[in-house]
Amino acid sequence: MLTHSSLKTALLAVAIAGLLTLPSGGGVRADDGATSNGAGACDPSVGAPYAEVQIDTYPRVNLRLARNEQEREQGLMFVDNMAPDDGMLFVYTSPSSESYWMYHTDIPLSIAWIDRDGTILDIQDMPRLNNPDDQAEAAQHVYTPAVMPYWYALEVNEGWFVQHGVGVGQQMLLCLDGGGS
Repeated sequence: MLTHSSLKTALLAVAIAGLLTLPSGGGVRADDGATSNGAGACDPSVGAPYAEVQIDTYPRVNLRLARNEQEREQGLMFVDNMAPDDGMLFVYTSPSSESYWMYHTDIPLSIAWIDRDGTILDIQDMPRLNNPDDQAEAAQHVYTPAVMPYWYALEVNEGWFVQHGVGVGQQMLLCLDGGGS
């Protein structure tokens, strides 16, 4: 999955380079970057980055991170399967309004665009293209959030949000440094 900034050129988007500076504990939950919330902070016993939706069932996604331009451009390209609770979090260092497309993306995905405080702004399904390697077809299917700008984009297997009862307006705890280690 790649970002796509121009339908005319169908080129990869140029994202802001650099790494996100995380607060102590690696969690992102409130405007000030605090990790404290009703469910507590990031779990230090978890050995990899994860996102947890702050609803009664606390569904969790194990994350691959795309923190810089090169990682965001690569995204989930050429990935032919993903575990049911895995996903990729695209991390931006400033507000973004980029759209996404499914060029070279072999699995159907759902995407949530997330605000700086962890609020889900929009969720959309992104079905697999007939030919994921066809740039012209990919350029015809571009996904833009209903609310912009956003700070994070979370891609998961198509249907994950519905299966877990996750919707727009709900909060996510993003634990980006392996659970606070």
